Formats: sequence, structure tokens, C-alpha cells
Amino acid sequence: MTISDHTPSPTAPGRPAADPRGSGGLLEPLRRHPLLSFFVLANLLSWLAWTPYVLSHNGLGWWDYRFPEVLGTSQFAGVLPGAYLGPIVSALVVTAVADGRAGLRRWAGRMWRWRVRWQWYAFSLLAVPVAMLLTGLAFSGGRIAAPSMMAVAAYVPALLLQMVTTGLAEEPGWRDFALPRMQRRFGPLTGTMILGPLWAAWHLPLFLTEWGGRPDADWTRPLVFVVFCVTFNVVMTWVFNSTGESLPLAMLLHVSVNNFASVMWAETFPTITGERPMQAMAAGSVVAAVLVVLGTRGRLGYRPPAG
Repeated sequence: MTISDHTPSPTAPGRPAADPRGSGGLLEPLRRHPLLSFFVLANLLSWLAWTPYVLSHNGLGWWDYRFPEVLGTSQFAGVLPGAYLGPIVSALVVTAVADGRAGLRRWAGRMWRWRVRWQWYAFSLLAVPVAMLLTGLAFSGGRIAAPSMMAVAAYVPALLLQMVTTGLAEEPGWRDFALPRMQRRFGPLTGTMILGPLWAAWHLPLFLTEWGGRPDADWTRPLVFVVFCVTFNVVMTWVFNSTGESLPLAMLLHVSVNNFASVMWAETFPTITGERPMQAMAAGSVVAAVLVVLGTRGRLGYRPPAG
């Protein structure tokens, strides 16, 4: 809910007062329906940018082109531009139109909210790998291998790289823009359960590419991924709320999962292959979400804003 700081000016008898923010025009839907506008715009921009990647040899193979590899992956060239173009740009545009400068200050302020109790940094950096190790042990039957020194040395640099790629591309949109609005409108648990599938759906075109394991991935992988996003989103909301809406902590939690999965998982659990890594992550996320919901009685650390 926004409160106008404009004082209505006198109008002629019988003539309705004008909306001080203006009315009509192409921007009016963004003012009236900021959440819907954000979701539509984020998907539209990202999906359009990902279309060449989907059509190339890195995807469906309909376009005779292969994206160049950087650091051993084509995702920097094929995925990252669309990731940057979608959530963060959409959040910036819609916030500027719907909330003006005050809204932009609030949105940007959450991005720089680093001053959080050290326990939350420890949770994001340590609890996530520990939880993934326990999940991997359960799925591997207790079989675990020591990671190589190269993987250990790459872990922190890869985490920092994930922060400025995946974290920065996604979280200013999903958590910084969408989550506070969803919670105010629907409540913490319901809002989180609505946001989770929308967050997952944004990724779906990428399952037609190498990002999603094409051409070897099973058709069940997108469904398992949706389960992971919905349940992990519960944990994300709890951390975001409990840290005073700190976006850096939400980013750190997000990329901690991605980083362990991409750097450590295959070396630590070489027997868990195919679709089972994604299934293991989804199962661990379900358990974590249930614990958070029960532990917070469904409030997920949410405190309604004053007024």
C-alpha cells in the first residue's frame, strides 16, 4: 500500500480531482499493478534474451551457432545477459514508476543492508554446506569422497563470482522487490508459497539448454526443480525477514546452495549422478522448509511494517 504525499488541489464543482501521479498512458498498468507488471516484464525480458541460447547448439540446435565458453561453461554468454535483463531491470523500472524516488531509496537500501548479526553470515556460509552434506550422505548411503585441493581452493572465489552473477541478477527482483509486496498483500507464508512457483517458472526455458542438462536430463527434472524452488523459497523468506530484509544475506544464502552444488557436489558424492543430485537438493529443501514453518509457526520471521 502506498500513501500519497500530495495535497489535493481545489477542483471545479462536478469535476473529479486529478491523480497527482498522472493517469492513462503506457505506464499506468505498472502503477496500478506493480506486482503483476514485474512478473510479466521479468519473464518477457529474460525469455527474449534467452531465445538465441535456446535455439542454438547449446539448446535445441535449430540455429547453427554455439555460444563461446568462459571458465568452462557457455552460461556466462548465453544465460547471464537474460538473467541480468529480467528481474533486476524489471524491479528497477516498476519501482521507479510505481513508487518514485522514495520507493527506489527503499529498494536500493535493502541492497546495502550488510550490518547483520554474525550468526546469519555463519548460517548462510556454513549451515547450507552442512545441510547439503547430510542430504548427500543420506542419498549416497553414507559414501563420501574428499574433494580435490583444486575444488577447495576454488570454493571462495566461485562464491564471490556467484554473488555478482546469480545473486545480483536475481535477488533484487524476487526478494527485494517482490517478496515485501507479496507478504504485505498475502501474509508471509501464503505470499512465499505464491512467489516460489513464479520464481521457478522464470527458469523453465533454460531446461531446453545445457543449463538444464539437455539433452541427457529426464523430463522430471523441471518438476523436481519447482519443488526445490518452492520449498527453498521458504528458507529464503525466513532469512530475509530475520535479518531486517537484508538482500546481501538473501543473496549469500542463494549462492551458497549454487556454489556447493557446482563446485563440491560431484567430487564429494561421485556416486550420486543423473537426476539424483537435484532430487537430493529438493528433498533436503523440503525438510528445511518444514522445520522453518514449524519453528516460526508460519510467520517466517515476518514483522508487518508500521502503519
